[in-house]
Amino acid sequence: MTVTKAHIVDRLHAELHQVAKVTKNDCARFVETIFELLKGSLAQGEDVLISGFGKFCIRTKNERRGRNPQTGESIILPSRKVVTFKCSGILKKRMNHGR
Repeated sequence: MTVTKAHIVDRLHAELHQVAKVTKNDCARFVETIFELLKGSLAQGEDVLISGFGKFCIRTKNERRGRNPQTGESIILPSRKVVTFKCSGILKKRMNHGR
């Protein structure tokens, strides 16, 4: 199963509603705010480190030769930025050995 934002909101609501009576709309705003902060940092070229989870980094890929699949024509693909993720040792251990 793929975890979606909706799943995250539902789980957060289930955890917080019992303790603090937080509404589902509030949880959705919390989750959306966190993702906006992450996207903003990455867009500015900053790495995002979440302790115990991993690190999102911006990597620049150089321009390279490519091929148009429809025509077979050789083209130069421009350089671009991509996001990479390196999981923490804690997450790696949990994935491989359970809790």
